[in-house]
Amino acid sequence: MRRALYLLLCAAGLVQAAPAPKDGALFDPVASVVMSPRCINCHQAEAPRQKDIGVIHAQQVVRGKDGHGSAVLHCAACHQAGNTAQGKVPGAPNWHLAPLSMRWQGLDKKGVCQQMRDPARNGNRKTGEQVIEHMKTDPLVLWAWNPGAGRTLPPMSHEDFVKALEQWADAGLPCPQ
Repeated sequence: MRRALYLLLCAAGLVQAAPAPKDGALFDPVASVVMSPRCINCHQAEAPRQKDIGVIHAQQVVRGKDGHGSAVLHCAACHQAGNTAQGKVPGAPNWHLAPLSMRWQGLDKKGVCQQMRDPARNGNRKTGEQVIEHMKTDPLVLWAWNPGAGRTLPPMSHEDFVKALEQWADAGLPCPQ
């Protein structure tokens, strides 16, 4: 009711509508998720990170040539298709580090934004819809909202995250300045 009255007053020119946020600000809620520990811990160059503070993997796991660990210690040696050991060992199908082209380690919000919209660095996703589809269906992405014991969740629900992605995509994937 209050919103309808506000819109009526705006249409009549009696109230000024609030200015739209800068386009780059549309990436802020997306960044709050993709730069959270659930995502950034695996978007690393050499080794995965653990915990909310991003410590180096306790078992000294390294990327390996395919992002699935070294020849002597593959990620799948511990990480199964789902969380195990009462959620203490996280898991999802095909557990691995993000491809090196998708490394966010050391990037600021603007850098992550630019990478997410660049097909050469985002898994060859050429449209916003393809980026959104990845974020809606990839088991490793979805794991972030079911991370197991003692891990924080991303700062918004998956549903709200997808809505934020859609708003960002609808605006043309603008990045912060």
